[in-house]
Amino acid sequence: MAWMDNHNHTVLKEFILMGITDRHELQAPLFVLFLIIYIISVVGILGMVILTKMDSRLQTPMYFFLRHLAFIDLGYSTAVGPKMLVNFVVNQNTIPYNWCATPLAFFILFIFSELFILSAMAYDRYVAICNPLLYTVVMPQRVCWVLVAVSYVYSALISLITTIKIFISSFCGYNVISHFYCDSLPLLTLLCSSTREIELIILIFSAFNLVSSLLTVLVSYILILKAILRMNSAEGRHKAFSTCGSHLTVVVVLYVTLSFMYVQPKSSHSFDTDKMASVFYTLVIPMLNPMIYSLRNKEVKGALHRIWKNL
Repeated sequence: MAWMDNHNHTVLKEFILMGITDRHELQAPLFVLFLIIYIISVVGILGMVILTKMDSRLQTPMYFFLRHLAFIDLGYSTAVGPKMLVNFVVNQNTIPYNWCATPLAFFILFIFSELFILSAMAYDRYVAICNPLLYTVVMPQRVCWVLVAVSYVYSALISLITTIKIFISSFCGYNVISHFYCDSLPLLTLLCSSTREIELIILIFSAFNLVSSLLTVLVSYILILKAILRMNSAEGRHKAFSTCGSHLTVVVVLYVTLSFMYVQPKSSHSFDTDKMASVFYTLVIPMLNPMIYSLRNKEVKGALHRIWKNL
């Protein structure tokens, strides 16, 4: 829906979300599938948060960051998931103009926060393995809170800049978003005004955040690997590898997906493939993360066993 203001500019009142597919025979099965994925994500994330808060042996910086990672996963899957599920049960899924800006802002906030929380977790593993005697001095609770706070504040600034730049621009009147949520790239195709500046902002922020956080992870793990290879004990090497394995798995999956989405030329963008990638990192990754950290982590499995015995 759109109307003309006194200056003959088109003012949109709402957007229409196209959803994942327009094939009617797939609507019901996909609704059930994604509802199950979303429920598993929420249960797994909340379970991980409660478990790491309840068990006294999990009160370490690693699990402090893991709780924030879980909170972030819940945040961006909830910013997208419920509205996506509505797509499957209504004929035309509309979203008011201002409401479209809100999930976009939250999504950008959470997705960039996740990159820097994963970087902080890599640095935490580096200190724990390479400088174990100084671990409590280098990584006190105060430092952990500073790392998390800086991640949130910086990501919030990027989110506000990007969202405001998009929504103060002129839309052409065509209000159909070729996606299942209000993402920045599909919204840019609806703008009448030049999108060069906004595209440059998105590209610079995305590339800088991906590269800087990935470099932190890579440098941390190169130093960790060198330290592990110098260990004389096979048991010590195995324990060090096992504490890093789950984190590395999460990092690889997320960075590959985001790089595919945001750091590629505009000419090669296909919104259909973008939708599949978006489904993966907005719904599948939040479901996988608690599983990866619980199934690949002896401390988490031990905590689960202790709580189960006390029930």
